[in-house]
Amino acid sequence: MRTPFSNEPFTDFKDERNNEAYEAALRQVRAELGRGYPLVIGGERIATERTAKSVNPASTAQLIGTVSQADTALAERAIEAAARAFETWRHADPRERARYLYKAAALMRRRKHYFSAWLTLEAGKTREEADADTAEAIDFMEFYGREMERLALPQPLTRIEGEDNELYYIPLGVGVVIPPWNFPLAIMAGMTTAAIVAGNTVVLKPASPTPVIAAKFVQLLEEAGLPDGVVNYLPGPGGEVGDYLVDHPQTRFISFTGSRDVGLRINERAAKTAPGQKWIKRVIAEMGGKDSIVVDAECDLELAADAIVASAFGFSGQKCSACSRAIVHEDVYDDVLAKVVERTRKLVTADPAVAGTNVGPVIDDKAFAKIREYIEIGKGEGRLALGGGTGDPNGYFIEPTIFEGVDSRARIAQEEIFGPVVAFIKARSFEEALEMANDTEYGLTGAVISNDRAHLELARRHFFAGNLYFNRKCTGALVGTHPFGGFNMSGTDSKAGGRDYLLLFTQAKLVSEKW
Repeated sequence: MRTPFSNEPFTDFKDERNNEAYEAALRQVRAELGRGYPLVIGGERIATERTAKSVNPASTAQLIGTVSQADTALAERAIEAAARAFETWRHADPRERARYLYKAAALMRRRKHYFSAWLTLEAGKTREEADADTAEAIDFMEFYGREMERLALPQPLTRIEGEDNELYYIPLGVGVVIPPWNFPLAIMAGMTTAAIVAGNTVVLKPASPTPVIAAKFVQLLEEAGLPDGVVNYLPGPGGEVGDYLVDHPQTRFISFTGSRDVGLRINERAAKTAPGQKWIKRVIAEMGGKDSIVVDAECDLELAADAIVASAFGFSGQKCSACSRAIVHEDVYDDVLAKVVERTRKLVTADPAVAGTNVGPVIDDKAFAKIREYIEIGKGEGRLALGGGTGDPNGYFIEPTIFEGVDSRARIAQEEIFGPVVAFIKARSFEEALEMANDTEYGLTGAVISNDRAHLELARRHFFAGNLYFNRKCTGALVGTHPFGGFNMSGTDSKAGGRDYLLLFTQAKLVSEKW
């Protein structure tokens, strides 16, 4: 019998032996830098003349790898390969499909630092952030394997005399998986393996800034024995290849994690019926947030400051769950602001490959320019309490930045910045703080720091967010513990890592036989 699911432990980097092991993994990965990565379609490796370079955001002169780029003709081949593979994969026993995930998880667990080191060099993650990303990827595979086994069991139905009734969860078909660059292993692996363990086949279009990590994961699935064509690796321009895949009549579903604008565009295109299409395409989308930590007058001020700093500046604020608004009761506003500034001053912004770094670079030149533009906007919308500058010019470094005295309707309090910028907003009452927190088109995560039980219960009822946390940070959802997904423009509330998630990749079939 399968052991119950439990989360993969995080590595303790206070133990110097773990740091030494990580350094060894970094050396191993550095020795592999600069290689070429072909497409993988139906098990065939295809190198193309058109390529894209992946670089280290902490040191842009360092080439991570050169990745072949698909065009629409190759996208067509990938869809066809996935469709052929689906005809056999759909009939594989769910427990067999789950075993591929368990094997892949075991392989990744043995090479945990190796995968994390790729995250450090290609995505700019500190070793703690990279380790958490890899652990989450393992968790997704272990969790979704067990979930598929659960869904394959006889489902409870009301029994009636003279009939045999059974409900099955069957796969949808060919899916397009478009993952984000900010969790380029965990979310990419979770989206992909959820789809295939449910019996679907996939065309995986990796995020443009982090395609090498996705290529390494596809290699891992091959090593685990996954049949050819079940996952097809297809990097390429979103406006060309992505649109073609979304529009294709054989595409049954699109699983997307990324920005609001791209998610809405995918949803709109998927809603149009292409000639020859026999179904309504399903869109599973997670599209970002503008998340708040509400700090009540009666609370642990140290906890509040710790939660804001961790949530705002972890991975340079490049998380859809990041705290970008600190809404603080006026009675404790000055104290909380001072404590957050004090803690933020101590953060080390540097190369994430170096032990002790707290804040690494942002992902690329586009993000760097966008965040700096918002910082300039913020200077006109509030007082710059800390940061606002840049770091090592060899990479895309931006200082952790705090604005205070910001109006809740200001642009930096309403628009997703996706960088190390937090706006402090003063509230006259807890009720007003909740109104401000809800005054956004998003609804992904939020947190409340309070010792007032009545206020916590009020927030439980009225704080409109898919993931709401009390007296802790608003980032760091754990698979199986905090099913993740949000409301409004934050997406379809997909609840990744929860018991509802695999249902999104299946359809229920009832078979009734009269005796």
